[in-house]
Amino acid sequence: MNKIAFIYPGQGAQKAGMGKDFYAYSPLAAEIYDKASEILNMDMKALCFEENDLLDQTEYTQAAMVTTCLAMTAVLEEAGLNPDVTAGLSLGEYCAIASAGGMTTEDAIRLVRKRGILMQNTVPKGKGAMAAVIGAETELIEKCLAPIEDVSIANYNCPGQIVITGKKSAVEQAVEALKAAGVRRCVMLNVSGPFHSPMMIPVGEALDQEMADMQWSELKIPYVTNVTAEYVTDIHETRALLAKQVASSVRWQASMERMIADGVDTFVEIGPGKTLAGFMRKINRNAKVYTVNTVEDAQKVIEELRQLII
Repeated sequence: MNKIAFIYPGQGAQKAGMGKDFYAYSPLAAEIYDKASEILNMDMKALCFEENDLLDQTEYTQAAMVTTCLAMTAVLEEAGLNPDVTAGLSLGEYCAIASAGGMTTEDAIRLVRKRGILMQNTVPKGKGAMAAVIGAETELIEKCLAPIEDVSIANYNCPGQIVITGKKSAVEQAVEALKAAGVRRCVMLNVSGPFHSPMMIPVGEALDQEMADMQWSELKIPYVTNVTAEYVTDIHETRALLAKQVASSVRWQASMERMIADGVDTFVEIGPGKTLAGFMRKINRNAKVYTVNTVEDAQKVIEELRQLII
């Protein structure tokens, strides 16, 4: 019996035109975009479907991504394709929770709109930074970072790809230390803040207050949280985990390994790009990964996975 996971990418995967064919194809998907426009008082179709300068701004990116990923998910679910477990990388965790039944689509969109605004504006521009460290052992990176204050690991994405975060000067110091230790490739990232660093703790505190009056639902299936890389089956844990997540390391590799150890052998990456499929090739090449970027992708996945389930 195949076990299926829906997995969702984070910020950075967005692209103009994402979800446009789903809007035209599915009334259910179109309803999600239209509802997002209504509750956020913005034109979500223009933001996602047309070339514009807002899509790459954090305060807009996050709502656009979650709207798109959940619209795509609705098409899969309407066709009878349902996962056994979900997970999402950073921002994608909100899609994972909504797909698992823990929060409504509307609440997920509202919450990430607030999250995006907070993440963009909490740390003054130029004070924080992030860098991708390519091709180095995790232990070496951790050793190089240990003596440097105000820098930490943001993402454990996959073997050979770690992202570091923190104060700009500390990240630059860490990059120099890594190069001195023989690391050949460190790339400063074009981001608006030091995401998943302790500098984001005020964002988590504000999000916690934002979630105080939210209506949660019991999870239909578990999801795997970035914070611990463990299954969450009790929705009452979710508020504290999401508040903590924004300032904690994203343990993506461990999350995928946890699911694979539990028998998950088929992963469906839902959203623009193929970032998570790329990570999985380095985590476990035996795992089957489908990507859903287009309606054609969705139709193919539905056809193939229905046969597996049957």
